[in-house]
Amino acid sequence: MIEIHEKIESRRLVAGDNPSAEMVYAITGTSNETEALLTIHNNAPVLFEVDTLFLPRESVTVRPVENGFEMWEGTVRFAPIPQTEDSVFSFDTGGGTAHITHARKHINSHPAPGKQAPNHRGAIGVSQDGNVEGVDIPVPVFHFSETHYLPDEFVTPQYKGLLARLTGCVNTGMFKGLDAGECLFLGASGTKRNLGDWEVTYRFAGSPNETGLTVGDITGIAKKGWEYLWVEYEMTEEGNRLVTRPVAAHIEEVHRTADLNQLMI
Repeated sequence: MIEIHEKIESRRLVAGDNPSAEMVYAITGTSNETEALLTIHNNAPVLFEVDTLFLPRESVTVRPVENGFEMWEGTVRFAPIPQTEDSVFSFDTGGGTAHITHARKHINSHPAPGKQAPNHRGAIGVSQDGNVEGVDIPVPVFHFSETHYLPDEFVTPQYKGLLARLTGCVNTGMFKGLDAGECLFLGASGTKRNLGDWEVTYRFAGSPNETGLTVGDITGIAKKGWEYLWVEYEMTEEGNRLVTRPVAAHIEEVHRTADLNQLMI
């Protein structure tokens, strides 16, 4: 027989501008997570009062209790339903990864006894045949997203088409505090709610513009955040041996550009 009891640590409340509540249950008598989940659905309240506000049930989760036979812990969360024209913002500065073939600055070389280290002008991982292997490094990338609750008349077929066309584009002007060339629109996803409005999440990535870069003897290099910098090398003779050195630094535009303010968010 399945039994459910509210735990002592239940009724965790948060009051204020963003009120919420959690109820925690112990469920016993079943080894099936679906039955445990259904038991909570049938026994937990649909609304919970916090500061005279009745918060609707937002989510229900269950997890098996460690070292417990037919035992589950269930959590019911209550929170306000976002209203039309509300917004939610999130960000992540975890960064990304880039493959580089040249150091920002060469620090030192340590040749073997009786040998002289070749001067590759900062090229990384130069093989005996002159190929530059490079290395993968973390780079600053600012990921952020915005979720907006938009009226049905805003999310038209034309607007959905605009979202598709702007996906993969880099901003041509100031957008969300990022200079031209720094913001990449990764796309949007939307869901129509029972309230009749739309929940639309917009995803972006920011990468800083850079100036004053140096590659070997090449100085004064500038690139926008989402432009691609690659280095061309040549073999040259130095001290009766061939060394690999940068001969040119190339800047390429690899993303389409657009005015991201067309998103109207």
